[in-house]
Amino acid sequence: MILPIYIYGQPVLRKVADDITPDYPNLKELIANMYETMDNAEGVGLAAPQIGLPIRVVVINLDVLSDDFPEFKGYRKAFINPHIIETSGELEDMEEGCLSLPGIHENVKRAGKIRVTYLDESLQPHDEIVEGYLARVMQHEFDHLEGKMFIDHISTLRKQMIRGKLSSMLKGKVRCAYRYKAVKI
Repeated sequence: MILPIYIYGQPVLRKVADDITPDYPNLKELIANMYETMDNAEGVGLAAPQIGLPIRVVVINLDVLSDDFPEFKGYRKAFINPHIIETSGELEDMEEGCLSLPGIHENVKRAGKIRVTYLDESLQPHDEIVEGYLARVMQHEFDHLEGKMFIDHISTLRKQMIRGKLSSMLKGKVRCAYRYKAVKI
């Protein structure tokens, strides 16, 4: 089922998400719905707060980039209770966008390497070191679980330059090609 994506201004996007227990109701169905919602919106990642749930679940699909990046062929994964344990490496600057911030793209500096812990869809624990583009996507998505958005990482000047777009979103004025839930005034 395709779910509405929560747009900037929705309080759940600024809330720190909670870990879930293995008996979380309908977890497999939730993950399937998150994949379907992300795919419909043509995203590469989606965090549960973006569909209104303050829980630590993320789905990532980098297979859609495999024509240009063959190393991502077949990469489609869910992360349950993910946490970034440490970051390292040089900060890398790259443009990011977000399904919860339609029409906004800004350069963001992120660590080139991270160490993460999480449970997979079979609830098996993992402790991994991740580098490159996948590390960036994980940092972006896992930020949502901490109540953060990529615009929190941009300069004050850049924030001033997008203030009008953000203000419009807060007024419910949003244009995007997928189902969404904007703030109602």
